[in-house]
Amino acid sequence: MDIKQKQPNNPLHGVKLVDILEYLTQNYTWAELAYQININCFKSNPSIKSSLKFLRRTPWARNKVEELYLKSIAK
Repeated sequence: MDIKQKQPNNPLHGVKLVDILEYLTQNYTWAELAYQININCFKSNPSIKSSLKFLRRTPWARNKVEELYLKSIAK
């Protein structure tokens, strides 16, 4: 069964947070991400690893990152 068939209304189903961050960092600079989403893990010594750690513990920030990802892939 295809992933999209299991949850057709959830565009994030099956997409890992690390994949979202890698996509965003390929399309935006860290400074642009920090401007779009005002969180320190994008401002102070940003890295995928530190951002993953923060976003996994902070649901509101993760939601903002997921929203930006969905807007970015819709373009």
